[in-house]
Amino acid sequence: MNHPNARAARTRLAIALTIAGSDSGGGAGIQADLKTFAALGVHGTSAVTCLTAQNPEGVFGIQPTTARMVRDQLEAIFSTLPPTAAKTGMLYSASIIRAVLQALEDHPKLKLVVDPVMVATSGAKLLKLEAIRILCDQLIPRALVVTPNLDEAEILTGRKLKSLDDIREAARQIHATHGCAVLLKGGHLADRTTATDILFDGQRETQFEAPYARGVTTHGTGCTYSAAIAAELAKGSPLLEAVETSKWFITQAIHTSQRIGRHTVLNTIQPPDLED
Repeated sequence: MNHPNARAARTRLAIALTIAGSDSGGGAGIQADLKTFAALGVHGTSAVTCLTAQNPEGVFGIQPTTARMVRDQLEAIFSTLPPTAAKTGMLYSASIIRAVLQALEDHPKLKLVVDPVMVATSGAKLLKLEAIRILCDQLIPRALVVTPNLDEAEILTGRKLKSLDDIREAARQIHATHGCAVLLKGGHLADRTTATDILFDGQRETQFEAPYARGVTTHGTGCTYSAAIAAELAKGSPLLEAVETSKWFITQAIHTSQRIGRHTVLNTIQPPDLED
């Protein structure tokens, strides 16, 4: 039997970064991202952009971090724990987005996933109006992939999306405008039995489908999905493979969601067997 102090080979973990707000209820934001990173076997680092007072029923307060503090967090991470991939979530203000952009300037090879968080599931606004332009004009074009849901895609395209064909067209429009790959999530389309997402990278369209989980109310699905993509990219997966793995991860997390108090939470603590 080896002595417990014997030196053993240690696994080298990939590093992923989340730049997002804190969710005091633990279902979304930084908390959801770090749980997802851990479940998928990467070391999670974080830069907190906002403190929020929230739970599954709503957002009751928002206190943004100063842009300087966001920059300091990112500099501390990049100086010692440089991530291979990162995701952004709730950024809230133009000044915070500028701080993020400044920090990313020296890391052009970082694989960036932009989850364009604008409105919470409860309806609370999570991005100031004046910040939308800099998000669209400067941050999204820096991304490897942007992951809007239907509401966010309607803001980005300026039109209503009511069908799968609308989603396909919107993905192409967003790519043409911003230049990055687009994963447009169609899980909230009405009258469908499947949750269908479209990935368009400028050349190829790929459709991802999973059974729609009816009667399940969850919080933080977008955060978890984009964090899973960042985790897989950090481990070296190409984008298509990263999205495929992440689609199954979020699908299983929804379908095996667990009870917390009067609410449900995504099952990322005990991740499913992704090979099933």
